[in-house]
Amino acid sequence: MNEKTYNFEDRLVEFAGECIFFCKTLPNDSAGKYYADQILRSSGSAALNYGEAQGTTTPKDFIHKMTLVLKELKETKVAVKILSYAKIGDTNKLENLQKESTELAAISAKMILNKKRNRINIGN
Repeated sequence: MNEKTYNFEDRLVEFAGECIFFCKTLPNDSAGKYYADQILRSSGSAALNYGEAQGTTTPKDFIHKMTLVLKELKETKVAVKILSYAKIGDTNKLENLQKESTELAAISAKMILNKKRNRINIGN
């Protein structure tokens, strides 16, 4: 996540990968395991659901899948915020993950809004 990637799918993949690297550094206690599992599932799910969104055949299906992407990114962001609050994990990495999850969520929300506008304009 050092150089800016402009392809949305690539950013989601990099984000999920960075979450994996981060989770490997968390303590092997109940909190570390719980939040590592949560972050791994939600960040990975965001990338995978975007892959599914690319294969949808209708605007409605695309919106549904992108809504799942947005939900998973928000879930990841909250888990990262909890770890930050509890001072578990590297502060700089937590900050970077929180920033990237916020940016990716904003992009996802914009994609949903654009597709909804287009759907209304063409009557689908």
